[in-house]
Amino acid sequence: MPEEQGAPVGDLRYRTVAAALRQAIIAGEYASGAKLPTEGALAERHAVSRGTVRHALAVLRSEGLVTSRRGARRTVLGGSPAQSFAELLSFTSWARSIGEKPGGRVDRIVRRPADASEAERLGLAPGTEVCLVLRVRTLSDEPVMVERTVYPARVGALVAALPPDAVSHTEALLEQGVMFTDAEHTIDLAWADADDTRLLDCPAGQVLLRERRRSTDPTGVPMEWSEDRYLPGTVAFTVHNSVAASTLGRRHSPRPAPGGS
Repeated sequence: MPEEQGAPVGDLRYRTVAAALRQAIIAGEYASGAKLPTEGALAERHAVSRGTVRHALAVLRSEGLVTSRRGARRTVLGGSPAQSFAELLSFTSWARSIGEKPGGRVDRIVRRPADASEAERLGLAPGTEVCLVLRVRTLSDEPVMVERTVYPARVGALVAALPPDAVSHTEALLEQGVMFTDAEHTIDLAWADADDTRLLDCPAGQVLLRERRRSTDPTGVPMEWSEDRYLPGTVAFTVHNSVAASTLGRRHSPRPAPGGS
């Protein structure tokens, strides 16, 4: 079977391969620290191309189940990551993982030239058209976060075609073959602007917890640059450090009722 650089666009067989390998890891067929079969062996076993196998392995890497060293067979990291990549990338996946009902509503979509900062973070030439999506996110119907995501034009067009109340943009993009496998997170504070005040029903100038994130596909191409602003007291991020690994986790901190202690 000829080797390919990646899975063909629209070829979703990588999901079947990823599901089979994931189940084998969870069942203990591949123990923590064990080597997975070679790409060629996996391609032959599942009757797919090597590109499809690489796509499947990228999914497992994003979930924290395998390593991703080029030129070497993937090593199993274990079957129970503290918090998966998907849960950190996707508000919807995270909310469901903690038993909350996620929601969202698009406030506006703007197509415009990228500013200098956006162009740099998305690897685009200055002035290239991008798509800004402003959306309010809810937990159990209560607004907790305003999401500002800038997409390259081709990805933004897919988002713009979704219903305004689509619960998860990330899941919809994955279904259309847009992959997110690496992300850089920066967490700091921001002050509520007019959009935050209107969508979160908070005072102007309210201090908000801000998470900025740049996500890339398996080849390192940026797919989004996002800024999420949370009401205080709704989430907390925890970092676990060791010589073996560093894990970032997010947890829900329910807001106290007005007048409560």
